[in-house]
Parts: sequence; C-alpha cells; structure tokens
Amino acid sequence: MALRPGSNRNMRVMSFKPGHDGTIAALDISAAELIYSFEAEKDSFPRYSTINPTTILEAAGRLDAIPDIIAVGGWHTGFGHDPVGYYGIAQGSDAVGERTIFGRKVHFYSSTHERSHLWGSYGMSPFPARMPCYALIWEGWCGDFYEIDEYLQVVHRGKVMANPGYKYAFLYALADPSAGRARNEDPGKLMSLCAYGQTGSPDQDERALIDFLLASDVCPLPKEDLRNSPYYNIGVTHQKFTNLARRVSDAIFDSFHTFAKKNLTKGYPLLISGGCGLNCEWNRRWLETNLFSDVFIPPCANDSGSAIGTAVDAMRHFTGNAKIKWNVYSGQPFVLDEIDRTGLEVHPLDYGQVASALLDDKVIGWVQGNCEIGPRALGNRSILAAPFSKTTHERLNRIKNREGFRPIAPVCLEQDLALHFDLARPSPYMLLFQKVLDSRLEAVTHVDGTARAQTVSQEQNPHLFQLLTAFKAKSGIGVLCNTSLNFNGAGFINRASDLLAYARAAGLDGFVIDDAFYLLKDAPLTASSGQKRTA
Repeated sequence: MALRPGSNRNMRVMSFKPGHDGTIAALDISAAELIYSFEAEKDSFPRYSTINPTTILEAAGRLDAIPDIIAVGGWHTGFGHDPVGYYGIAQGSDAVGERTIFGRKVHFYSSTHERSHLWGSYGMSPFPARMPCYALIWEGWCGDFYEIDEYLQVVHRGKVMANPGYKYAFLYALADPSAGRARNEDPGKLMSLCAYGQTGSPDQDERALIDFLLASDVCPLPKEDLRNSPYYNIGVTHQKFTNLARRVSDAIFDSFHTFAKKNLTKGYPLLISGGCGLNCEWNRRWLETNLFSDVFIPPCANDSGSAIGTAVDAMRHFTGNAKIKWNVYSGQPFVLDEIDRTGLEVHPLDYGQVASALLDDKVIGWVQGNCEIGPRALGNRSILAAPFSKTTHERLNRIKNREGFRPIAPVCLEQDLALHFDLARPSPYMLLFQKVLDSRLEAVTHVDGTARAQTVSQEQNPHLFQLLTAFKAKSGIGVLCNTSLNFNGAGFINRASDLLAYARAAGLDGFVIDDAFYLLKDAPLTASSGQKRTA
C-alpha cells in the first residue's frame, strides 16, 4: 500500500510519544502542516503525564477520518513492544509496516526517540529545504552533534557527553535535603539558582565534583554515593552551592562549545533540541559563539515535541519532505464549561480596562484560543501582571506556590525590545536570556540582571499585542509579567471551571477568557496548589 500524493483526500499522520511528556500530534501530509499537538499534561493533568484516554479521545475527535499513517516514537527498550528503542539514526533505527485500525489498513511507522528530536527541530526550523544544518540533541540522556546535508542524509558528528541533562538535574537533588533523586522539575530550578552564583575559577571542592560529574556515565547517579560530598544536602540556596551550580553549568556548556569549535567548522545553522534546549542562558551563549549562521530552538524542544518529530520523520520516509508549517498555538482548545458566577463581575473584553486593572496592580489570568505547544506560557494560557515592583514578583511566586528564588519572565512588544533588553532579536518562544536595560522592570529582573523575555508582534499573537499596546498607552512601557496559568505541579489550565477554582484559591483578581473579562469580588490573596485532574 503506497501513499498517493495526487489523491484529492488530505493525507494525515497521527503520531504518539510514549512515556513522560506524552503527546499526540497530527500532520496534514498533503499540505506539510501541523494540525495539532496535544500534550497529556495540558488541562490540569500532572506535569510530565503519559498519554491518557482523555488526550486520545480529544485528539481522535479532531480528525475527520482514520489517518493514513500511525506513527509511534521509540522509547526505552522493553517498553511495551517498542521495535526501535531510544537511540539510533542509522539504517535499522526505524520500523515500517501496516496496522488495522477500526477495520481499515493504515501505514505504521516507528523510529527512535533520538530521531524524533532530530527531525522535529529540522522540520520546524525556518531554514529553507535542502539547506545543510548542524543539530545538537542534549537532554537527560543524549549529548550529541549531527550534520544534516541537502539530501536529508544524517551524519553523527560525535558524542560530547553522556547524560548532560541528568548531570545538571542531579546537582540540584544532591543539595536538596528533601530530594532522594533528581526530578523532572529540578533543571528549571537549578537554572534559576545559577544566577546567584559568583563568577570565578572552581575551587578544589568544585573542581573535584565537576570532574566526577562530567566523566561519569552512570545514570541515574545514586545520591547516597556522594553523601561524603561537602554539597550533600547543603541546601539549594547556600552560597557555596549556588557557586558550584554556576560553575557546573559553565563546565557542561564549555565541553560542548569546545567540541563544536573544533569539529563544526562549515558555518551551517544550528538546530537545538532536547530538554537542555530550554536553558535560556545556554541558548544565548550558542548565539554568541558566532560558530553558526543562525540558531533555532523549537518551543517544544523537550520531549513534548517528540510526537511532532516522529510525525515529521514518517512524512520524510513516505514523501521525501521533512519541512512543515506550524503555529505555536496548536494545542488543545479551551473548554467553556459551566461555572458558578457568584461573586463575579463579567464585562465584555476591553483592552483598556484590563490594562488599567494591571496598572492598578491586579493579577489577571489570560486565556485566548488554543493553548501553546511546549512548556512555556506564551500568551494564551498566562498569568499577567504589571512589571514594576518586587512585591509583584513575590506575590506571583506565592500564587504559583513556587520558591522565592524563581524569576518571573517578561513579555514585551517586539518593536520595543531594544528599549528594555540588550538582545534586539525576536524571541517569540521565551528561549533566550537578555540583560535588562530598564531599571523600572523590577518584577522581571532576576538577581543577575537578566530576564527570559518573550517578544510579541501583532501577527504572532494579536490579542496579547493589543493588550501590551493598551498597557503601554497607559504606563509608557509595553512590558508585562508573564507566567504560566496552572495549578502547582500540573499542566496548563484548559477549562473555565478549573480556571475559576484556581482564581479563587490562588488569589487572582480576575481573568479573561477570549472576549470576556471576569473580575472577582474580594478575591483572597492566599496561595494554594489547587486541584489537579486525574485520568
């Protein structure tokens, strides 16, 4: 059974990412376009959830026919009946066959997890088809460079380090008395703490641990094996530990940079994928190496983008094309279920009214259209606030039930970026560090003077653009605080009843859903982790 590119019917591939960060993605092969990418954690399920029946039913219901291709990403050997596993890019790292779905024969395609990262970053990148690229996959397990030529042939350029992401996460667990092992949420916390570290060369204790971590291929590292380390359960905010964190972070990056400088000399653009692609400081440093003509990181660089990558790989196999059109707001649509409006004032959305509320130090939930793909809130499932006060930063962390050392990100009008931040490069997916130039932005300035700003244009997100424009008209500054709208430990809120429950429990002053502005009367200012959904 062969695909028929000339068929009048749109050909579809539906792709599944097993394991944590479970995701289902669908592509229209005829148009080479992403239809959706539905992540299992979205709709207030626990973070890093595996695929659940709710996600499967939602994803299947969005297609009008059984897809032509079912694609499944590889995972760890022994996971179900995985024919391909986690690693591999060469011949034999994919599997092709047929399956029967509801009485109809369809193509079946599976390829390794490693390939899902590679083809996801390639397929989503803005570079023209047939442009050669370098690719870096660095995550919990992989730490490798590749070269993709104009014929889509892939050459493995070398493994720099085993388990770079896990080494990074392990460091936080080592210092945290409450942690028995590294957890999925630890890398983001460590990235925040690195900013508290002092510059300087590693001392003897730091050098010993850096040398041990970088050389070790053991994963997971048993924390108890390092119980004699001076950093064991020292506390994550201890100055001695934050110094170490900064220097380990530098050492990991320097290892990859040294390899790239020696071996990647053709000046091609660089594609970055894997969970380490969410490290904004490392991404900024890759730009500044000047080794590459450009650098691209997808918003779903972590495993939430793997289903897209496997779908692109399947499309490449059957059609020879590996480039897709896509939109970052391709997640689940918002569910407008029934809510109890007691204690709510409901107004038609007026951007000036919301801007005035924000300028009056109100904290507002902001929901528009479909949710974002990837882990960063980019203006469709956000909590917004004025950016001027440290008190606002503290309140937002209380609302989010997060540690006080965690920074709050800004969102900025793209045309005003250079007025407030040092990197005048659009950053629509909040993946780059910038130095803050405007001393008024106290709520979004981290301890080291940086922020990970999202930029917004009218074309990219017209609703958020209008709000920022209205806020600028009243305050003189087109910048707001932007943090994710979610119960603590859960994915984005995606239904009205959950949003209202969160607003009342966590202390939001109001929220916007599409074209309606809801204000809470006498909203409490106490934080709560709220409720999570269960499959």
